[in-house]
Amino acid sequence: MVSSHDLYLSQMADHSTDEQFLHHALNLARQGMALASPNPYVGALIIDPQGKIAGTGVYTYDGVKHAELLALEQAGDKARGGTLYINLEPHSHQGRTPPCTDALIAAGIHRVVASMPDPNPKVSGRGFEKLRTAGVHVEVGRSEAEAHRLNEAFARYIRHGVPLVTLKSAMTLDGKIAPPPRAESKSAVGIPAGGWITGEAARAHVHEQRHQSDAIMVGVGTILADDPLLTDRSGHPRRRPLLRVILDSHLRLPLESRLVQSVANEGSFNSDVLIFCSSGVEKKKRELEARGVRVEQFPPATDGRPDIHSILRCLGQLELTSVMIEGGATVNGTALASGIVDKVFLYYAPKIFASESSVPFATGASFRHMDEAPLVNHLRWHRFANDFAVEGYLRNPYEE
Repeated sequence: MVSSHDLYLSQMADHSTDEQFLHHALNLARQGMALASPNPYVGALIIDPQGKIAGTGVYTYDGVKHAELLALEQAGDKARGGTLYINLEPHSHQGRTPPCTDALIAAGIHRVVASMPDPNPKVSGRGFEKLRTAGVHVEVGRSEAEAHRLNEAFARYIRHGVPLVTLKSAMTLDGKIAPPPRAESKSAVGIPAGGWITGEAARAHVHEQRHQSDAIMVGVGTILADDPLLTDRSGHPRRRPLLRVILDSHLRLPLESRLVQSVANEGSFNSDVLIFCSSGVEKKKRELEARGVRVEQFPPATDGRPDIHSILRCLGQLELTSVMIEGGATVNGTALASGIVDKVFLYYAPKIFASESSVPFATGASFRHMDEAPLVNHLRWHRFANDFAVEGYLRNPYEE
């Protein structure tokens, strides 16, 4: 007879094994970084009835086949009676591929352990329901927080039609992003005016962040001051180039800038540089488009700049699920005041400028009362040599 204590230990062992296999599935899903958008990151792991790995799968957009199907193909007959570990609910609808639930049922999968439902409200829960109806044992919720973070951009995009917006900035402990400007100083090519604030480790992490993003957004002031390329230099593969988005109301972007010179002249429709401007700049628009730069004009908002919400909707229509803002004080202030920011990733160096004329993190419309200030939730801390970063959310990407 099995004692209650032995049963408890057995259940704990099963839970621990489930967590380990789900962690494996999540790591598989991460292999799809920059290769799956605009669809979610999904990793699948099939364990045969003897407890051994029978098949694995990673979803990539160009590969078409879903992770579950790849794992089933690898497992073959060993899938019958086995368990599928997956970070996201198997889909039950016809899309680019037939429903994965049908394939799982036909293969004889006995149990499915998933981290979370599909964040798409039109399909969420239907895959689990179909599996349960067919007699498959389904468990949901293990490693859910980790799975949520992995697909937060997809959740924001699929629920609202706009990309997840992350505001990134590097600053001193007293909240300055650059020293006092000097008329006679000139930054080296591609290096911020005044030099780097954070060290190499933090800057390398920025490129990991860029790699996980579909687009990067800055104001033209950043281009004029630093002449950056704004590229993903992580060295990791990506399905489509990082879209470099410039907010430039009056098209002040120099034709000789490194950004313009770096555009592969394949026509503005396929350009990896997209500029948003206001009206009245037709001549410069034609000159930029002749060099392969894409230019979108929007009627100016009350401040004379293109409406930031219209810009975000445009990026969503381009099937971009995530954009990282790396702008200066004006763009940071505009983004926060407009309410488009979903999360922040703020890097801090152990330095203090202690000068009123140093450039602050954000300028422009301010929040005049404490209860108006955006509250950053679910904080996480990161260390990069002598620097550190704070990551947090102004909005839940999974909210309705």
